[in-house]
Amino acid sequence: MTNNEIITIGWREWCSLPELGLNNIKAKIDTGARTSCLHAFSTEDYIRDGQKWVRFGMHPNQKDTNTEIYCEAKIVDERDVTDSGGHKEKRYVISTQLVLGSQQWPIELTLTNRDSMTFRMLLGRTAMKERVIVNPDKSFILGKKTDNKTNKGV
Repeated sequence: MTNNEIITIGWREWCSLPELGLNNIKAKIDTGARTSCLHAFSTEDYIRDGQKWVRFGMHPNQKDTNTEIYCEAKIVDERDVTDSGGHKEKRYVISTQLVLGSQQWPIELTLTNRDSMTFRMLLGRTAMKERVIVNPDKSFILGKKTDNKTNKGV
């Protein structure tokens, strides 16, 4: 499934993060953001096999705080990130596979609470580099939400 073909995407697209058990995430494509980020709450770090991991909750669906999925990932870094409002926040950074259309590749995501934001995920320019072209006039160029891959609460 991994490919190096450059694809054209709209300003928002459906994507999946299969290693986290997250399918059908509506992502805002944000060329103004360097780093991609994912909604997370109740984050807890712990040690597994001598490495630092994080467990976090995720509300995968827009405007729905009842559906919860819990994810685990190895922490690859902790970074100070400045959001669009100029606020600095220390965030965990994880690495996971992104599925966008027929393409798949690893990306880094910072974790932050996005309950007050419309999109549960932002896809930043580092994750898109040399892989996508963004058409800001279009949405969901790569297709609609797949019915057989829904997010189920835990």
